[in-house]
Order: sequence, then C-alpha cells, then structure tokens
Amino acid sequence: MSYADRDKYVADDDFVTVPIKEMLDPNYLQSRAGRISMEAAQKDVKAGDPVDFVRGKDATPDNPGTSHFTIVDKDGLTLSMTTTVEGPFGSGRMVNGFMLNNQLTDFSHKPVDADGHPIANAIEPGKRPRSSMAPMIAFGPDGQLAFTTGSPGGNSIIAYTAKTIVGMVDWGLSPQKAIELPNVIARNGSIKLEENKLDEDIILGLEARGHKVVRSRGEISGLHIILRNADGSYTGGADPRREGTAKSE
Repeated sequence: MSYADRDKYVADDDFVTVPIKEMLDPNYLQSRAGRISMEAAQKDVKAGDPVDFVRGKDATPDNPGTSHFTIVDKDGLTLSMTTTVEGPFGSGRMVNGFMLNNQLTDFSHKPVDADGHPIANAIEPGKRPRSSMAPMIAFGPDGQLAFTTGSPGGNSIIAYTAKTIVGMVDWGLSPQKAIELPNVIARNGSIKLEENKLDEDIILGLEARGHKVVRSRGEISGLHIILRNADGSYTGGADPRREGTAKSE
C-alpha cells in the first residue's frame, strides 16, 4: 500500500502538492494498516485517499543502477550517501572521466494515464525526478549518532533500508545480522523474496494466501551500516550480496 500511495502522490513538490502530512497522519496510517489480512492477500491494491486529489496511475520505470557508502571519521562526522547514474553506464556519455547519468528515467514517460488523469511524476522542464534513494542517519534520544544505513537497488531501496531499521531498532540485531535478513519486497501485485534465505513453509504460506510470490536467488541490495556503540566505538556491516566491505582505520 505504501508503494501505491507513493506512486500516486509523490513527485517534486515545487510542481505538485505532495500530501506528506496527510499520508503520515496516524488515523490514515491506521486505516491503511487495517486493510492487511493475515488470512488472504489483497487484490488490486490501490492508493488511498488522504486528500481529494485526482492523480493518474504512475508509469515510472525502475532502474537499479545505484551505489551506496557510509563513513564516520575520527571526529565523528558522519556521511550516508547514495549515488546513481540510473542504469549501467548511465546515459552512455562520459565527460572528463565521469559517466553522465540518465536521470530522466526516474520520471513517468507518460504525462497522463489511460483515463486522462495527470501523473504526478511526469516530465516537466526544471522538475526534479522522484527518487527511491534513502540514505539514513538515525540519532538517539541524546542527539548522538545511533546508526547509518542505506542501499542501492532501485525502488527496492525503500524495503531494503526499512528492513535494517526494524532489525536494529525493534529486534536488537547487529548491523551485519540486520543486513543479512532476507529481502522481501511487497510491491503492488507481487512479493519478491530471497527463497534461499526463507523457510519454504513461509513461502508456501504466502502463496496459499493468494500472494503472487516471485522467487529470487539473490536480491541486489548493497546495504552499508555503521552503528555507534554505547562506549563510543563503532561497528560496521556490509552486504555480502555485493562487493562492499566494512573497514576501520
């Protein structure tokens, strides 16, 4: 449901009104969560109506040509950075040794949907394309760094990053354990998951409830996390699904 709301309402807020406050309203979130059933999959999930907007069905493609890294230096200055050229080799153009990106692919290639309703993330001059990049820096109640997280992976970034936050905050996992949790991405109409990291009973249970399960041998997340320990030391974690490493100097 979150993907459905995102596709319908989220775009450059200099060009369209994005109802962030309404989408984050506890009552609205509760109404959306109340639609989730433990017994059967929802069919044809649609965006909610936190506001009375007429918006078209999104047509933005998904291009996972992205990288992520995170750094904490000797003074505690922290960086969590996701960067992208969009697809492999970006636009295919190189200038002074750098590949230029192909950021237009983060727009919907259609301005309106089949019913003629305007699409929020349609291309316009000077408009910023919607991005799925979600580099995170989390702070504790004392205002000190708690941890960083982030990942490449197209619109799956949202699920990858949320997984690690839940793993560390709610389940008390180490950065590495949180990264190595199975990737499960519930997009509208299907659930893509790593079958080699989940019990077969879980997968069969989802299928029995009517979910369209897409089995994957390995999602291409590239999560990197740095956790600040209570004594001020740091613990890092890197995703074994890609070539990243956790390093201390």
